[in-house]
Amino acid sequence: MLDRWTEIGDTLARNKLRTVLTALSVAWGIFMLVLLLGAGQGLENQIAWQFRDDATNSIWVYGGETSIAHEGYGVGRRVGYDDDDYDQIRALFPGEAVTGRYVPPSAGSIRHGDRVSTFELRAVHPDHQVLERTEMQEGRYLNLGDLDERRKVAVVGREVSEFLFRGASALGEWIDVDGVPFRIVGVFKDVGGESEERIVYLPVTTARATWGGGDSLRQIMFTVGDASLEEAAVLEERVRLVLARNHAIHPDDRRAIRVRNNVESYQEVKQIFEFLGLFVWIVGLGTVLAGVVGVSNIMLVSVTERRAEIGLRKALGATPSSIVSMVLEEALLLTGISGYAGLIFGLGLVEVAAWAIPDNDYIRDPSVDLGTVIAATVLLVVAGVAAGFVPAQQAAAVEPVTALRDG
Repeated sequence: MLDRWTEIGDTLARNKLRTVLTALSVAWGIFMLVLLLGAGQGLENQIAWQFRDDATNSIWVYGGETSIAHEGYGVGRRVGYDDDDYDQIRALFPGEAVTGRYVPPSAGSIRHGDRVSTFELRAVHPDHQVLERTEMQEGRYLNLGDLDERRKVAVVGREVSEFLFRGASALGEWIDVDGVPFRIVGVFKDVGGESEERIVYLPVTTARATWGGGDSLRQIMFTVGDASLEEAAVLEERVRLVLARNHAIHPDDRRAIRVRNNVESYQEVKQIFEFLGLFVWIVGLGTVLAGVVGVSNIMLVSVTERRAEIGLRKALGATPSSIVSMVLEEALLLTGISGYAGLIFGLGLVEVAAWAIPDNDYIRDPSVDLGTVIAATVLLVVAGVAAGFVPAQQAAAVEPVTALRDG
């Protein structure tokens, strides 16, 4: 066996230029496939990063301004929501996370001791943690007891805690929110970045009682489970009809009831990247196929040039199967080594790119699934060997007398 592989190596070495060019075409095919897959994954990671902050299976409803006259009301009427709207939407989506948001008319001046600054205030329900994907670092989030008893408690972002307490624990401490004391029960971190960690969450009931908000809500958000794109659109329309009926709004008035359907946004972008992924595979496999065709051609040329040698082998007793094996093993060695080289160089370049490319709006953490590219490389080797089968069959069919005479 060692002699056979040594002989194949010598044969390839005698035709250096042809061997190198063929090997390069195979290696380039795998190399480009790896790069394309890495770039595609980097683009997909960037989109996932942009959606990281909010639940992608959620729908957010905002108040707006009427643009269609309806039931005696003219245009230009401001639309807001209230607890009745919140309760009806919660009844429509049992088991889902539903929250309202009230923004106090406060300047957001937060003080502790001699430290004072302005931070964003949001008054919410407990399910808001699910909608914003808020991760607790210390303590707890708001709960129903806080709302029912109108407790003066607050959950602050990591940036707020760092500023006010200079690294010390904020749990149990009191802060002054525009002259009103609130006790900190939790500190959170947020994948949305520092801007999302400069927020103070308050119980919606407490905030409205403190700042005279009545039962008003600026917006209502809710999750819709694993609803498909079509199902989410139906649910959105159902909520529109409920709110339109509650506030005497024309059902088609999109400016009065503004909706951000995260399911639709995420699925549309996801479909684009599924198409892009398919395109990447088509281009990559096309490049690989070009390398396979090159292997087939080089084997045909090799068999033609070695007709006399093959005829002599057969005259000395070589069987057709041994001739076929010889050609196929040559194709296996050529595609195996060059395919592996292309794989290694491709993976290396993707790793370097992941380390060197700074954060940007286009590509993030390019990577490749190792199992996928190894499977593609194995497929290439198999295809390369299969491509050598026709030349091998031609070699096996050589007549010894004819081949020796032509030689």
